[in-house]
Amino acid sequence: MIDPSSGVAGEKTAGRLPGLVREWRPPWPLDLAGVLSPQMRGRRDPAFRVEADGSFWRASCTPVGPGTLRVERVGEVVRAAAWGPGAEWLLDGLPELLGSDDEPEGFVARHDVVQEQLRRRPGLRIGRTRRVFEALVPAVMEQKVLSEEAWRAWGYLLRKFGEPAPGAPHMRVPPPPEVWARIPSWEWHRSGLEAVRARTIIGAARVAKRLEDDPAEARLRSLPGIGVWTAAEIRQRAVGDPDAVSVGDYHLPGLVGWALVGRKVDDAGMLELLEPYAGHRYRVTRLLESSGRRPPRRGPRLAVRDYRSF
Repeated sequence: MIDPSSGVAGEKTAGRLPGLVREWRPPWPLDLAGVLSPQMRGRRDPAFRVEADGSFWRASCTPVGPGTLRVERVGEVVRAAAWGPGAEWLLDGLPELLGSDDEPEGFVARHDVVQEQLRRRPGLRIGRTRRVFEALVPAVMEQKVLSEEAWRAWGYLLRKFGEPAPGAPHMRVPPPPEVWARIPSWEWHRSGLEAVRARTIIGAARVAKRLEDDPAEARLRSLPGIGVWTAAEIRQRAVGDPDAVSVGDYHLPGLVGWALVGRKVDDAGMLELLEPYAGHRYRVTRLLESSGRRPPRRGPRLAVRDYRSF
């Protein structure tokens, strides 16, 4: 790591003070956008940005305080800078965020489309943030609603209760669990989130430390309001679980069935198709999502609801 006092070229831009810097060379082809994209909650996510120069910015409430991470590719090297009390923690976890703990070597493609995507996207690894509660909150918000509804609530609450991200004041750091637990009922309503999901987040905030220590699926699903879909969504991002399947997802079974056998299936059919990939089922769904093979749309799109008018 390079100390800010070294005056690293290019880090003191647009009035921004230089941050700690780390350069890391991944020992495999790295699809930077593919690895980081699951962490983004919509194009207006206050905690995640993609800049025109190809850099990725992520704000996080780390165990040692708020921090902001900027990641970019420079040739074969990943260059990262970080700001705030959590800067060093974020830089230490850079390889894990980008998939260093992922182990795809034993994965065997059993369908042509999966084999083709492996060839086209060899760097599509599964990273992990190491922040369980930070993945839990937006996952709960996304339960049984359109993504736009959940992202609206996420953005509103981060702008209202998150602090400015160090080194990137146009971004916001997700609040710590104790702040989520104190958000008043009317602010949840103003965000567009109904009381059931708000209670789930508040309940999880009260045991957040235990979740960080033990993010096993059984622990997550022991919480009221956390089911198999939500637990999988959390583990995919926070733990980098390559086998966590989002059972109960509105679109995923149809996508998997269409890509693998040319017809839409339900959750049971999806699990049957993915059974030969046990241990890597989430990896397969990520590869299939990147293939562009989706069933044709029939009927009108679902309307975005607004609980603020209820």
